[in-house]
Amino acid sequence: MKKFRTAFLSLFLLLILAPWGYAGQVDLKILYVNDFHGFAEPYKAAAQEPPLGGIAYLAGAVDRARVKPPCLLLAAGDMIQGNSWANLVRGKSTIEVMNAMKFDAMVVGNHEFDFGPKVLKERMAQARFPMLGANVKGFPALKPYIIKNLQGVRIAIIGVVTPETSVTTHPRNVAGLTFSTPESAVKKCLAELKGRADIIIVLSHCGFQADRELAAKVPGVDVIVGGHSHTKILQPELVGRTIIVQAWEHAKALGVLNLQIKDGKVAGFDGALQEISPATGAANCQVQEIVARYQRQAGSRLQRVIGETQVDLDGKNVRTGETNLGDFIADVMRQTAGAEVALINGGTIRTSIPQGKITVKDIYAVLPFDNYLVAISLTGAQLKAALEHGVSRLEEPSGSFPQVSGLAFIFSRSAPAGARVKEVTVGGRPLDLQKEYVVATNDYLVAGGDGYTAFGEALKSAGDYANLGGTLTSSKLAYNDPGAWLRDLVINAIQARKTIAPQVDGRIKAVD
Repeated sequence: MKKFRTAFLSLFLLLILAPWGYAGQVDLKILYVNDFHGFAEPYKAAAQEPPLGGIAYLAGAVDRARVKPPCLLLAAGDMIQGNSWANLVRGKSTIEVMNAMKFDAMVVGNHEFDFGPKVLKERMAQARFPMLGANVKGFPALKPYIIKNLQGVRIAIIGVVTPETSVTTHPRNVAGLTFSTPESAVKKCLAELKGRADIIIVLSHCGFQADRELAAKVPGVDVIVGGHSHTKILQPELVGRTIIVQAWEHAKALGVLNLQIKDGKVAGFDGALQEISPATGAANCQVQEIVARYQRQAGSRLQRVIGETQVDLDGKNVRTGETNLGDFIADVMRQTAGAEVALINGGTIRTSIPQGKITVKDIYAVLPFDNYLVAISLTGAQLKAALEHGVSRLEEPSGSFPQVSGLAFIFSRSAPAGARVKEVTVGGRPLDLQKEYVVATNDYLVAGGDGYTAFGEALKSAGDYANLGGTLTSSKLAYNDPGAWLRDLVINAIQARKTIAPQVDGRIKAVD
């Protein structure tokens, strides 16, 4: 009897302690997406390409992958903002879809802040999964991490967002918030999680290069699921002992990472991206109904044809060089404002338009942000400084890369940042550093967005910076219309022309 009681007690202890510690082997599957940006429907980047994406088809792929548990479904940020399907309801549609798909966790991306803190809190309250942000200070609703227990394996998921969020969304959206470095935030979380987790996953909306640097600097992270740079990592990459993955953009791929866990540690892994399209498998019917319901709410307003393009409009390469779509939008801005020059950040332009009919919906997808047109007098020196900033980050595609009108410039890729711009002409004449030029841009850059400072400094010198967005007169301010979004100005321009066929005409040239 004593031996029986001892055996029974041992079995009882084993059963109650099993969820908190693990010895043995478990196969764990991590499914991941990033940078959805509200692109709910399949779409073509160019007329000759097949349609890719479709969140209902991605949800179907998730269903098929989940047949063999245990699984985690994770999102690495920039989910609720971008395409009009999400923008018109300020991300509500995206969260409804994510709830239906049963996401386990999400890190906020920089564009989760684009509708302001009040809307972000509403989306968080709507979500049936946690949103993470370990390096965001001043927003206590965001959790630094969560711990999941799958078949006895304790998995900690830490979320970090790019510190550049303070300049990659409109500064008014992050007033009162600070963003510490991912490195310091992850180190702090690792110290808190010591003895509480077997596997450490970092959900990172910081970009692929930043993820590589984080893996090299912070030991103890098993997996980094990344976003922000829209990188198409076909096979998992390894930096030290840290596995790094990222799943492209716009629901065009589902990432699958298989981990073999032995005695609470990663013993092996493999993975790949599954391309998503209507041709790759059946859609999830529940998600398909949600997509269609929000499409119907938008109604005929977005489907209205406003003109036609005789060429593909390139919104894909705006972060690395001049494109015909960047030229066209900058031209519209310069002409509307009556300015000599226009300059915008490539990150303003979010997607391409294939040759053929152009709808309102297409322009809303290209220009999803609520930005308006501003024109300010800058000296030639200030204008050159703005161009220098635009080409200061060439290591990977950057949203600060400029698209321009009314000027042309040459820059050197091999020169150090701050000394790359070699030649600038305005209206065919060499730039005069002392002369003032009227430069059209948007309110985002005036407020310091994407790190541009020249516009705000010019207004500050006239004492008008704090008044931007209202009615004012200024020797520096030549145009200011908060009542019309930039996308609506572009729609009007296409309607007036009816047919467009912009070409790249050599405004921006790179030399070694």
